[in-house]
Amino acid sequence: MVQMENHDTSSTTTTTTTSSSFSSFKTYFHALSDTPHRLARRACSVSTSFEETSRVRAMSGTDMKRTLRWYDLVGFGVGGMVGAGVFVTTGTASRRYAGPSVVLSYAIAGLCALLSAFCYTEFAVDMPVAGGAFSYIRVTFGEFLAFLTGANLIIDYVLSNAAVARSFTTYFATAIGVSTKLRITVHFLPKGFNEIDILAVALVLIITLVICYSTRESSLLNMVLTVLHIMFIVFVILMGFWRGEWKNFSEPGNPKHPGGFFPFGASGVFNGAAMVYLSYIGYDAVSTMAEEVRNPVRDIPVGVSGSVILVTVLYCLMAASMSLLLPYDMIDPEAPFSGAFRGGSDGWEWASNVIGVGASFGILTSLLVAMLGQARYMCVIGRSRVVPAWFAKVHPRTCTPVNASAFLAPSMWMLSLVFAGRYDTLLDFIWPSLRFLKVWFIRDLYSGYCPFHGLEYTPEPCVHWHALCLLYGCKRCNLPALCFCRNN
Repeated sequence: MVQMENHDTSSTTTTTTTSSSFSSFKTYFHALSDTPHRLARRACSVSTSFEETSRVRAMSGTDMKRTLRWYDLVGFGVGGMVGAGVFVTTGTASRRYAGPSVVLSYAIAGLCALLSAFCYTEFAVDMPVAGGAFSYIRVTFGEFLAFLTGANLIIDYVLSNAAVARSFTTYFATAIGVSTKLRITVHFLPKGFNEIDILAVALVLIITLVICYSTRESSLLNMVLTVLHIMFIVFVILMGFWRGEWKNFSEPGNPKHPGGFFPFGASGVFNGAAMVYLSYIGYDAVSTMAEEVRNPVRDIPVGVSGSVILVTVLYCLMAASMSLLLPYDMIDPEAPFSGAFRGGSDGWEWASNVIGVGASFGILTSLLVAMLGQARYMCVIGRSRVVPAWFAKVHPRTCTPVNASAFLAPSMWMLSLVFAGRYDTLLDFIWPSLRFLKVWFIRDLYSGYCPFHGLEYTPEPCVHWHALCLLYGCKRCNLPALCFCRNN
């Protein structure tokens, strides 16, 4: 922001007005020349929960309408997590890392996802805004780390959504029994970038229109698609337990390969858990809906945590079903469930088409939830004025961040047309977890209780409170303040 002061010589008062750095080229270049000073001033500056829910939120103009209940959040969570990824990662984890114990890998990964979901739930209840991890980090670790996380989130969402949109074409072709990829090959373009996917672009356009129209209607559409997807998942599970053989839990197809339920040992189980954890990504987008929930205190914990628990149960049953159909060393890493029906069940090759239909519904729901989340992240980043405030505007009629959605959609169109990629999401989950530890330590210590020694004391907070002041000191039990302030 650029501060402009107008001094009146006939009066002692000073009028201060504020204009956006993006209001004109002149103010933008002036702000650009002032970058070192601004970076030094804002890098470690932190916001507060009160500011995020009042002044910062008011920058959007119209409020987002509170129409969502706990079952809407459960639907968004399940729809966001249960995409096409589970149909691929299960085979890779079982064949190369865990064997039949991939069931435990999913349980361990689900527990880790649940703990992370608790962090998001805690902050979403305390600060029900649409910023998700960006807002949580901004009020704790400062604007610089929030900017890095926000940039990582936007890049991750746009690239991964483009990849998901392109994968829909492949699964849709499988579902209707077409051998081609339904893409147009342009020979004069470089290989790998010459398959034009018109269907993916059309899919992104349709979902963009839906999420811009109404969040409530988006939830209803997601609910319908999610129920249909779960029906196909239940079909896969039932067929696996019916047609499968329990000996496949312990006997490999090739006697020379390791056998037993743990063919690769305990390390294989945890390696498999690290692999399948990607299948749980999506619950973080639910936290961006906090601003549109009627009763955040009740609905958010049930919605976020409940969806993770439900998905964990489904994943474990799907992994067990696949392990029953085929020995682990005969599973196709690229298409485990389709390959299991083709290789382990005579006359059930048609089931691979059914799996393609189910995966198509999963892609639609995961893309819908991710596009809802990315628009709200962009909206709140606009509220912080890191990007033009135009992105923060909420449409007065639809009560949705139309500007943010309209800006991100063309980027996805171009990427989904010729290219698909993936970006690292590790930072997105690490920082909120660190913030959780910081907040709870400070909450205990500020209340006059030392969590290390169980003693009451008079808290002496650091007078140079910045983003990196992690703890208060305990004078009574000689616990020093862990503060990295320059003047401390």
